This record gives sequence, C-alpha cells and structure tokens, in this order.
Amino acid sequence: MDAVKVLIAFYSRNGSTEALAKAIAEGAKSEGAEVILRRAREVVSPEIMQKAEGWIENADRMNAEYEAPTPADAESADAIIFGTPTRFGNVSSELKAYIDSLGGLWFQGKLVGKAGSAFTSTSSVHGGNESTVISMYHPMAHLGLIIVPLGYADPSLFKAGTPYGASTVSGQDNAPPTADDLEVARFQGKRVTQIARALKSVGETATKQ
Repeated sequence: MDAVKVLIAFYSRNGSTEALAKAIAEGAKSEGAEVILRRAREVVSPEIMQKAEGWIENADRMNAEYEAPTPADAESADAIIFGTPTRFGNVSSELKAYIDSLGGLWFQGKLVGKAGSAFTSTSSVHGGNESTVISMYHPMAHLGLIIVPLGYADPSLFKAGTPYGASTVSGQDNAPPTADDLEVARFQGKRVTQIARALKSVGETATKQ
C-alpha cells in the first residue's frame, strides 16, 4: 500500500493556526504520511488588511511558504484536516471559501470515505474553539468524510486541546501555542493518519474482491 497522503488546509493570520498545522504535520509524518500543507488565501482587499497590524506582512510570508489549496489536493488526499482561527465561533471566510470550492468533488462523490478532522485557534478564552471545530464537521459530513475526533485517546487531551480537535488560545499578546497545545496537535496528526491508513486498506481490499 502506498503512503497515506494527508492534506492540511488551513488559514492563519498571525501564525497560531499555522503553528498547530505544522505540529499536526509532524505527527502525521511520524506515522509515515506524505503531508501537503496549504494556506487558504485572503478574500478581502489589501486596504482592509492594512487595518490590522501585521496582517499583510504575515500573509506575504505564509503565502510565499505555502501554496493555496486546490480541489485537486483534496481529491488526491486520503485524509483532509481543516484548520482555522475562530470567527464569532465559526469557520473563517478564507477557509470556508476553499471548502466551498469543493462543490464539484462533492457532486461526483470524490471525497466520500476519506478521513476528515479539524483544528482551531482563538485570541480569547472561551472564544469559540469547540464550536468552531464542530462547525467544520458540517461540511465534512456533506462531503462524505469520515470524521475523526480526538476524544480522550491520548493523555495530552487531559492537559490541552478539545475532544473535537486541537486548539490554542493566543490571548491579546498573540502568544504562540503552548507545548501542551502542540502535543495535542501532533497526536491529531498521528491519529488521523492511522485512521486514514485503515480506511485506505479497507478500500483497497474491497476493490480487489
């Protein structure tokens, strides 16, 4: 069986969600996955971006490092992990725009049976981490993904994160994810890869029969 391919499609403005994405990638790679890291692009004008300190500079840096996610990325992956900062307890418009672009694959059933998971970050305690991850469960269900939550399947979940997906709180000073946050994220990468491998094995066995 070929290596499991994991797409991590995220949006990050200040780097918190990006840091979780990179930790999830580390966890997936430790399980032998081929990881594709992609950053969703802005949907507002540079004039709007200039109103938030550091937005344009961070976007330029990350856009130079990560390609934009495409429907082809999702089709080729065995697992898709979405990441977003919270926006009023919901997914960001930038990531949502990418998810909406998957309509053609949805119509063809191309994503049915792949593993799906989600993670998030927020600037305030109780700022909607859990509701934001759950909001990403909705399109995953429509796309036919097999949703992979974390539960409390690893000791790290008793220190950080949520049973729905990895998370971090940056606070008003934009603090980076803690070591515990990153530990949960690495576990998420491992767990999703393990589930994706099992699903892929079942699919290949069924095809041969």
